[in-house]
Order: sequence, then C-alpha cells, then structure tokens
Amino acid sequence: MRELLDELDAWRRAGRRIALARVVDTEGSGPREAGAAMAVDGSGEVIGSVSGGCVEGAVVEAALEVLSGDAPSRIVTFGYSDDEAFSVGLTCGGTVHLFIQPLDWDDDVWRAFAGAVRDDRPVALATVVEGPGTGSVMVVETAGRTAGSLGGTELDRIAARDTVGELEAARTLVRHWGTEGQSTPEDLAATETVRVFLESFAPPPAMWIFGAVDFTAALARVAKVLGYRVTVCDAREVFATKRRFPMADEVVVSWPDAVFADRGARLGPRDAVCILTHDPKFDVPAVRGALATSVGYIGVMGSRATHERRLGRLAEAGIDDPRELARLHSPIGLDLGGRTPEETAVSIVGEIIAARTGRSAVPLSRSAGPIH
Repeated sequence: MRELLDELDAWRRAGRRIALARVVDTEGSGPREAGAAMAVDGSGEVIGSVSGGCVEGAVVEAALEVLSGDAPSRIVTFGYSDDEAFSVGLTCGGTVHLFIQPLDWDDDVWRAFAGAVRDDRPVALATVVEGPGTGSVMVVETAGRTAGSLGGTELDRIAARDTVGELEAARTLVRHWGTEGQSTPEDLAATETVRVFLESFAPPPAMWIFGAVDFTAALARVAKVLGYRVTVCDAREVFATKRRFPMADEVVVSWPDAVFADRGARLGPRDAVCILTHDPKFDVPAVRGALATSVGYIGVMGSRATHERRLGRLAEAGIDDPRELARLHSPIGLDLGGRTPEETAVSIVGEIIAARTGRSAVPLSRSAGPIH
C-alpha cells in the first residue's frame, strides 16, 4: 500500500468514499504477495493491483458492494476452488484471499500510519479480518507506539507486543488471538477468536558479517531464518565468494573502512554487525566503523585474552571511550556451551535477541514473572 499513499491522501482530502482491498494470504502460486493492495472509489475508479489483472474486475464489484453497504467488510477468495475462477481469468494456478473494507479510518490512525511510512520508520498495520470487530485497525511502531484499536484493551496490548516481534523481522502474515488476547492453543480453543492481518512496512533488519570463515556460513543460515538481510564481507577475494556463502543476500570483497564509509549510515537499532575475524588489520577497522554507526548490536569473536589485546589495539587507534566500548559484545554470543559453527551461530543470534529486548537470557525455568 506504500505506493498508493499519495493518491489515497488526495482521495481522502477530496472526500471520496474509498474501499481498500488487500491480499492477506495466498495458496499455490498466487499472482501477488500478501500486502498487495488496490483501492476503489465510489465511481469505480481504481488504483493499485492485487493480481496483475486476473481478478481486478471481480474485486471492483465486491468493493462497490462494501461501499454501498450491500456487503460488510470481509475476506473474499478467488482461485481454482471457486466456481467463478475461470470467469474472472485466474489461470495462475493458485488461490488469493483478499480483505475488503472501507477506508474510513480515523484521521489520527491514518496520519500515524502514513507519517511512519513516509518517514521510513518501521510500522505495522494490524487489521481484524475475521471475528468480532472485523475491520478494526491498529497502527504499531517498533517502540510500541500505537494508534487505533482492535476492540479491547488486553487484545490491543497483546497484539501490539506480538506485532512488534513480527515487525522486527519485517514479516506480513495472519495471526490469531482470543478476544481478550489469549494466544495459547488451549486458551484459543475455549474462546472466541479474531484473525488479524499484520502487514509490516519495513525493510528486513540487516546483519553484516565480517570475515569469510566457517562460522560465517552457519551464522548466515540462522540469521536468514530470523528474517535478516545478510551481507558477508572480507577483503580476501578467494574466500569471499557467493559459492561459499549462497545463503547470503550479498557477498562483498572489501576492507571494512570502505563498506562503512559507503553505507554505514544505513545501519540502525534493528541491525547487527558481527565481526568473526581475528586479523587486527581487519577487525580493528571493522570495530571502528561499527562504533561510528547507530547499529543496535556489535559482536566480536575471540577469547577474553584476544579481546583484551584487541582493546589495546583500539586504544592505539584512539578508540578508548568506555561508553563506546561497552557497546561491544565480546566474546560474542551467549554461554551455551556450544562448540560447532551451528551451535555458535545459535548463541550469537540468542544474544542479539536478548540485547534487542533487554532480557538477561537466563532459562525461563529459573526466572519469575511473565515470560513476555
């Protein structure tokens, strides 16, 4: 919906009645991914697309029914399982589920959403697509700021908390909660539920891994599972190859100084820098470059003795501010007792999650209070 904002703003200012259709789920080879959107005004004018042309005509009809009051906000489905699939031209071998609702959101909700998207702040749009309060909308930002409501104080609290987690990984999906925020299978089985479409408007968090070593491949694999966009960097061309790190989104042959100078300003609190090399020529400039950014996590591999020697080299390079050095996680990772690259990767991402959430990373069985 990002690309429709300007036109939707103009339509809203002109007082047009608008229906919004969004893809909330697909099965098989759906023509568009979840989040694809189109809008229809009362005269039938259309902006956007939800299928690349396959079902647009039928969606316009459904949207006009919603605007006229002849049909409520609802999920409509097109695909091979529908009797009318071929009549609307859906021949792409899948099923698409669309949620159609009037775009009659309160001004504060619209401003919170549109403002965050335009400012490139990570934001999620939570919409009840089935159950009590269908059509209710809540805007959620990573800091927990919200606008709007899904229908209840406790549901809003739980949904906002869980939505932040999905937003951190830039995921768009449908979640289920009880009307009072229940989320466990046994609790959901005993209560009325709501289906909520969580649409994330944020690039995936970035993980930059410096050093093309065996641990790098394992960490890149685990990081991809958590939704990171992974960049592997090493100055040695023979080691920094896409063949060795096919799971990485990007493999860069460069010295850290050049990488940070070129793109370090892009890093923010959701991102991570992991320095897995032991070469002073590489790790000192990598640390220096990372400390000059606002990246949320900086981890550096090595023993305690290695890190002490590294601190000495950093001091020689003029980096000795205790507040800055406190940002370094070294030795990197949680103390899980792991030894293999894969176990080490799990310990590293575990520490990244704990650092982001402010948790102590002790076993839940040895802690007290709520687990979230």
